[in-house]
Amino acid sequence: MSQSAHNVLQNNVSLQTYSETQLKTMANAIRALAMDAVQKANSGHPGMPMGMADVATVLYSKFLKFNPKDPFWVDRDRFILSGGHGSMLLYALNYLTGYEKMTLDEIKNFRQLHSKTAGHPEIDVECGIEMTTGPLGQGISAACGFALAEAMLTTRFNKDLVNHYTYVMAGDGDLQEGVSHEACSFAGHQKLSKLIVLYDDNDISIDGNTSISFTEDVCKRFDAYGWDTQKIDGHDTNAIEKAIIQAQKTNTPSLIACKTKIGFGAPTKEGSAAAHGSPLGEEEIQGARKNLGWTHRPFDIPEDILSAWRSTPEKSLLEYDAWKTRLNGSTQKTIFLSTQSGLDQAVLESKTQEVKDSFFENKPKKATRQTSGIVLETLVPALPSLLGGSADLTGSNNTIVKGLEEGVQADNQYNGRYIYYGVREHGMAAIMNGMSLHGGVVPYSGTFLQFADYARPAIRLAALMGVQVIHVMTHDSIGLGEDGPTHQPVEHLAALRAIPNCYTYRPCDGVETAECWELALKNTHAPAVMALTRQALPTLASSTPQNACSKGAYTLFETSADPKVTLFASGSEVSIAKDAYDQLVNEGVSVRLVSVPCMDLFWEQDREYIGHLICNSSVKVAVEAAVRQGWDRIIGAHGSFIGMTGFGESAPADQLYKYFGITADAIVDAAHNGLNQ
Repeated sequence: MSQSAHNVLQNNVSLQTYSETQLKTMANAIRALAMDAVQKANSGHPGMPMGMADVATVLYSKFLKFNPKDPFWVDRDRFILSGGHGSMLLYALNYLTGYEKMTLDEIKNFRQLHSKTAGHPEIDVECGIEMTTGPLGQGISAACGFALAEAMLTTRFNKDLVNHYTYVMAGDGDLQEGVSHEACSFAGHQKLSKLIVLYDDNDISIDGNTSISFTEDVCKRFDAYGWDTQKIDGHDTNAIEKAIIQAQKTNTPSLIACKTKIGFGAPTKEGSAAAHGSPLGEEEIQGARKNLGWTHRPFDIPEDILSAWRSTPEKSLLEYDAWKTRLNGSTQKTIFLSTQSGLDQAVLESKTQEVKDSFFENKPKKATRQTSGIVLETLVPALPSLLGGSADLTGSNNTIVKGLEEGVQADNQYNGRYIYYGVREHGMAAIMNGMSLHGGVVPYSGTFLQFADYARPAIRLAALMGVQVIHVMTHDSIGLGEDGPTHQPVEHLAALRAIPNCYTYRPCDGVETAECWELALKNTHAPAVMALTRQALPTLASSTPQNACSKGAYTLFETSADPKVTLFASGSEVSIAKDAYDQLVNEGVSVRLVSVPCMDLFWEQDREYIGHLICNSSVKVAVEAAVRQGWDRIIGAHGSFIGMTGFGESAPADQLYKYFGITADAIVDAAHNGLNQ
């Protein structure tokens, strides 16, 4: 097929034309379902779905490339509802357009336990929900990652296989959140022209009119980012259509400011904060039905209106069939499909073993940020979908690979393997979420562990969604030294370990670093944090065909299967604990040293394994250059902990360890005290 013919199909206008009256009636179906579902649940946000119904109707009926019969179609357009509180807009659209699992019963079950219609959308592609949204700013920021992944994969596989848009609906709250500034600035720099944001410019926030707190000129702000901007009446279907057509022609991202009325049609609440976050009430709903000319009963969508909605995917079917034909005829089919199913596990395992063996044989004394860099030098060239980056700390994080230094940029048609995010930790984390959700790439990026605080909301959302992203977070303790307490993380390990379905790895040497990378890359349903040192560490772990770190905690050394003392440590403190272990052994004490590279994995082991290490009569001492929180589950409330009780200080690392008492002598003293009780 010629490229021109392909473009005609890709931008194909609906095979069925819709009159202005039809479009308004179709939009009113969204409004009715939103009002009825929120009222039945006695909970929810009817205002946004009612206000943006016209925009959504034009987008879905005339532009969005999708196929509800094959919701995982790789080359579908992505639609991200960033303002997740307006979830009934998305649920109504996906029921009306025919997603099999988004039924009318699910609409009626809005916000109820185990329904597919949660209060805020939760990722379920089979239901037409591309990502979990709700924390404002996350959707629009992740959308930048969706668009970047599309651009990169278009370069890699050409437009025959990858050629789609990312559409976003975002509101004032999304644009006020700081993460949107970071991500949208990045998107403008990258000239992500397939990213189109439909801004619900309704002048309303929960506290009242936005004039009380948000008076910037949003379009001028986005102009400064390098976006194309337009202002339209969000209830004029012709204006909406023309604006989207114009946005598709630009070579930059696009923001369309759609001036709307929240709660459109509600007789007393339209255009007010009262329409935002609570049911309208029966009387108000009756008035809205009258104003909209909607005479049907609650949840009743007449057949002709439903039929019109169910016809909207037809505009995409020619392109869907043509895409399948192109895929089946492509010489890249096998590798293209393999990118959608993750990394090559056999290659990952063999390369990990290769680098483990090298570390064990050579026994380097290096910081784990350095051994991580060596692991990446081995893995990245062998795994083409593995994509790196850093928030302006590339040299410190050791996240780049020799020979692949050219960054992903619009100027090189996104032809690279490394992303320079700038000083945008939160935006970086959200963008990585979007890239991973899009599929075809596995992103990792670097910053300092202290700055996990900046990225935490996006990391938490990744854990909630079950998204594979890897955060390389170096300078993981007071061991970074002179930069002082502003940069020395003490509570961060505990805070990250507290996030469900987030795996925090803290390896003690190169062998463990390689094993932790393997585990992070094998777990396709969770984010990972690699907490890595600035200071050099000796090689202590052995290289075997098994991945010892997969247990989360394991015996590194022991003198007896029934020890009198058990030492637990992670990361840089394992070598300190080893010195203490040697002292105790020389004294004739029966002792075991347990390395704990990943607490999260340890608690997933069976009771017998956990009990073997912690449910015994030995004196237990844990050491970590961080706060105690989380360790009591291993050592008990009466176990001894050698670590931090407050913030750090500015000084060379060796002085700090002595000052704060994180030493082998302190560990030995704690063991003696326990034995003497």
